[in-house]
Amino acid sequence: MTIFERIVAGEIPCKKVLENEQFLAFYDIAPKAKIHVLAIPKQCIKDFQEADPKLLGELSAFIQEVVKVLGIDKSGYRIISNIGRDGGQEVPHLHFHILGGEKLGSF
Repeated sequence: MTIFERIVAGEIPCKKVLENEQFLAFYDIAPKAKIHVLAIPKQCIKDFQEADPKLLGELSAFIQEVVKVLGIDKSGYRIISNIGRDGGQEVPHLHFHILGGEKLGSF
């Protein structure tokens, strides 16, 4: 069971931003920006490559809601999903990092 599955199950607490039946958004415990939130499906899906396009569309709409709640929908933000070992994925559960709240450098 991944750490994200344990968070969804309520075994590990998190600072929730938004939640619905399918998705959960919560603050990252090791933030890389002033605002750093993770958006995950409650269903365990390994990564972007294994995700159903319909689910990704629904997750995109959820992320749009999250950035409004965070108040960064107008100022701007970055969305990142790491896929696989070479992509830097640390938890084998699809998740998107939402970074904002400050001017982010380019890479």
